[in-house]
Amino acid sequence: MAIADNRDLEQYCRETAKQARRAAARLSQLRGDVKNHWLKKSAQVLRHQSDAILTANQEDLDAAPGYGLTDAQIDRLRLDKDRIDGIALGLEEIAALPDPVGEVLQSTTRPNGLEVSKVCVPLGVVFFIYESRPNVTADAAAICMKSGNAVILRGGKEAAHSSRAIVDILRSTAAESHLPVDAIQLVDTADRAAVGHFLAMDHLIDVAIPRGGESLIRRVASEARMPVIKHFTGNCHVYVDNAADHEMARQIVLNSKCQRMGVCNACESLLVHAGIAAQWLPQLGRELIQSGIEIRGDSTVCELIPEAETAADQDYFTEYLGPILSIKLVTSLDEAIDHIDQYGSHHTDTIVTNDLMAAREFASRVDSSAVMINASTRFNDGGQFGLGAEIGISTDRFHARGPCGLKELTTYKYIVYGNGQIRE
Repeated sequence: MAIADNRDLEQYCRETAKQARRAAARLSQLRGDVKNHWLKKSAQVLRHQSDAILTANQEDLDAAPGYGLTDAQIDRLRLDKDRIDGIALGLEEIAALPDPVGEVLQSTTRPNGLEVSKVCVPLGVVFFIYESRPNVTADAAAICMKSGNAVILRGGKEAAHSSRAIVDILRSTAAESHLPVDAIQLVDTADRAAVGHFLAMDHLIDVAIPRGGESLIRRVASEARMPVIKHFTGNCHVYVDNAADHEMARQIVLNSKCQRMGVCNACESLLVHAGIAAQWLPQLGRELIQSGIEIRGDSTVCELIPEAETAADQDYFTEYLGPILSIKLVTSLDEAIDHIDQYGSHHTDTIVTNDLMAAREFASRVDSSAVMINASTRFNDGGQFGLGAEIGISTDRFHARGPCGLKELTTYKYIVYGNGQIRE
């Protein structure tokens, strides 16, 4: 979209937000079966029009080298028929979930006869900013609509053609399903100034959700006048305790790191108790290297795994999103927890151990959105937690934490029934 000057850009952003506000008012009143019909219809059409979506996606892939995308970023951008089917399945799973809107969270009758209920209601208008993930376009639209929220989607230019193809389908099926079409809007300009205009419109937009690189999230958190649900880096750890089952630990580490590297819940740093390192770590190192992983470790790690490179302190802070893993030996559970507290990002951290007391202490003291015991970090995901598709994984404390599903996109209000009571 060509916008002549900043005044025109600001007007475009304001009109988009006003349209979303009007659509949100209508959407909040719709029954759950109407929204579910739209979700199921959209899933069917996405599958039926997969060739058109793949053609659009190929335009984005062809342009990707010009944007300097890494292999991991291109992997996140790429669609195929299986991934489109996965997107469609995600919509169907959301349709099968209970509608949170109107749910009575608690209810009581006061001594004076007043009936007081606490009821779930939508947040309103969501401004969602994300990068290079066309599947997220459908997930975000679906989860916002199901929870009664209008959404303004500001995707990265890297996925512009893919996102437009998906949004056009979702808006078309919304019209056919008698939903307000402007409840889903894709920002039609790559001008970064548009983000600033939207972030200033707290009278029209209720919450901003950035999903992407740390610089994007920090910009949104700094400029937004409305609340922000933040997802900072996913520097996830696996700690292999002295009391770990060696084979279980091997499988969890390999899955956490290698099953899919370019995602926020992949393991980026491995902590190994020094008591088992000599016996267990060399074989794991060989398997990691065979999987194409570059290892950066402390001096003892480099002795046990000759191919490893010496880690700098910054390596332990880094979310690689690719084939690099930092490894450090620790001498105790306390040292492992202290390391995670210093270098981690409060996203996902795992302990592998057969010591129940160690597991409980780890779970109690590690301050992350999800703490795993004897399970892969890759399970911190809305679908894996039974929430359906998520709009992000919050590493914040307010107002949501961990995978943000339907309920995390609602708030509540009190509804009070009386029969003429007055306060004395």
